[in-house]
Amino acid sequence: MRGMGMPGRPWGGLRGAQHESTPMGSTTLRQIRDLPGPPGWPVLGNSFQIQRTNIHQNVEQWAKLYGSVFRMRLGRRDQLVIADHALLSTAMRDRPDGFERSPLSRSIGVEMRLPQGVFSAEGEDWMRQRRMVMASFAPGHVRAYFPSLVKVVLRLRGRWQKAAGTGEPIVLQADLMRFTVDAIAGLAFGKEINTLESGEDVIQRHLDKVLPAIFRRAFSFFPYWRYIKLPADRALDRSVDVIQTTIHEFVAQARQRLRDNPELRAQPRNLLEAMVLAADEPGSGLGDSQVVGNVLTMLLAGEDTTANTLAWMIDLLYRNPQTLQRLQHEVRSLAPDPSQFTPELMDQLVYLDACASETMRLKPVAPFIVLHALRDSTVGDVAVPRGTMVWGVMRHDSMDERHFTDAAAFKPERWLPDADPPLTSAAKRSAMPFGSGPRMCPGRYLALLEMKVAMAMLLASFDIAAVDTPDGGPARERMAFTMNPVGLTMRLKERG
Repeated sequence: MRGMGMPGRPWGGLRGAQHESTPMGSTTLRQIRDLPGPPGWPVLGNSFQIQRTNIHQNVEQWAKLYGSVFRMRLGRRDQLVIADHALLSTAMRDRPDGFERSPLSRSIGVEMRLPQGVFSAEGEDWMRQRRMVMASFAPGHVRAYFPSLVKVVLRLRGRWQKAAGTGEPIVLQADLMRFTVDAIAGLAFGKEINTLESGEDVIQRHLDKVLPAIFRRAFSFFPYWRYIKLPADRALDRSVDVIQTTIHEFVAQARQRLRDNPELRAQPRNLLEAMVLAADEPGSGLGDSQVVGNVLTMLLAGEDTTANTLAWMIDLLYRNPQTLQRLQHEVRSLAPDPSQFTPELMDQLVYLDACASETMRLKPVAPFIVLHALRDSTVGDVAVPRGTMVWGVMRHDSMDERHFTDAAAFKPERWLPDADPPLTSAAKRSAMPFGSGPRMCPGRYLALLEMKVAMAMLLASFDIAAVDTPDGGPARERMAFTMNPVGLTMRLKERG
């Protein structure tokens, strides 16, 4: 059931309610309740037909059965599901005016006493915060931090050298999350946490509880935690207290640095200093609550998404030995010594870029997005009333043979500039690992650079002896706010 757009417009479009009347000869707008979709139960809808940790796969399977535009019901309300990348991209570009992120995750975060940043902000508040954050994540600023990023990746190499020497299996995601927390803390906050060497992972240990808790509560049938606290809920409250205290210490330290070094007011050295200065500007509309919220946002976003993508890439490479061999050759020829890494060297690793793009196509850490309609509009030929929840399936079209030959296979070479045949523009647009439109991830340049530095260090310094899963099969996907591989361990042999 493809091509759900208006006649003469194969991808349809999205328009405000004032344009809902259809031109002569066109099809009448369809209503969400009349769309095909999985049959559900009274009151509960399709809620009992999904598994929380596999909800992305459940909805992807329905897209194969019911087409790229269908409906499902979670509880009493119909939700519009869009699995067509062009329609979905159009909706995501209509932000912040036409659509916003689902307000549910924000309300849960507020209830958990989490400070709110640019990720959860909407409207004018989001615009103010995004300008500040985007300026701090400009490529020039990230490149200036590069020597510190190399220091962090050399700590990771040291940790892995010890494991290689003893033959000890590496718990892959835990180590990669240490790496990403250390990296983002240095760039964004001027803070050396050094969880890789210190043996202390206090902030990481508490951060790891936040996103899974938001995800669990968002898909819970009943908010029991408002009435009774289970041990896990009490542990979560304690973690939030630690996170709050730690972040306020970061902010206090940044303010002290600015007082002690007035020259920093003209040339702040990191994101946190820039945010404090921006908040102090008269009429900025920003205060310490926004500063604290964005510290947390950067820590959470910088940890989970990059670490999981790296874990998926390592697993896919190990299961495709020829691809791994080709990437090893590129890294060892162009960047054999991690201590000598530079941004220019990373730019030359074009096959590593391709491996990252292919990993994010097959294993996007955000395989769906939930939007909330702020006004009456249309998506393709479907009327979308204000207040409708729109579920976007991000991986459907990027796994479609129309766009990618042998779509289920891991073939990074398809992303190379000289690929034969070259990828079409539609194929490239169908993969949206960093989102689309004005709310595209502001940290994407840093995330890609972190991935390249970590992978280049790994392949320059080690041979991968094994990547194992608990059941010996391909890594299973599990949703816990982001999509992560279950239980990956890695064994390494040090080169030379």
